[in-house]
Amino acid sequence: MLLTVMSNSLRASAYWILLLTALTTAVPVVHAQVDTFEFQTAEQQQRFRQLSDELRCPMCQNTNLTGSSGGVAEDLRREIHRMILEGMTNPEIEQFMFERYGDFIFYKPRLRMETLFLWFGPLIFLLIGGAAAIAISRKASQTGQKNPELDDAQREKLQALLKAKG
Repeated sequence: MLLTVMSNSLRASAYWILLLTALTTAVPVVHAQVDTFEFQTAEQQQRFRQLSDELRCPMCQNTNLTGSSGGVAEDLRREIHRMILEGMTNPEIEQFMFERYGDFIFYKPRLRMETLFLWFGPLIFLLIGGAAAIAISRKASQTGQKNPELDDAQREKLQALLKAKG
């Protein structure tokens, strides 16, 4: 009987060890596509990296062009590479992307009339919330300082409630 219990215990331990080993070694392998672009200078390569990091992938929505493996991001990286080699400046490349995709392409949208609320909306909401908190605090402190006076009818009602309760 003791031998059977020990045998079952060893089997269970071996089972759990085997299961844990399988789970820790069964990590999926992620294959990321690596673009290899040739540049004439290190400055061009730095500009490419900077632009790829600052521009958002229109397909992935919250990933920059560097981190996206989507087809659109691939095409845009190729396009940036071509424009850099043609001698276009960063503002010219950014303007091209803006004309094609709008403000969405930028992680930091430009300060324009259409994006004012985007830039200053959080500050406006913070100020409104702060003003509301101050107003509520003042009203609460004024209410707490007053000693409410009861009229005769209220006193009689209070006395009746107190007598009924206890």
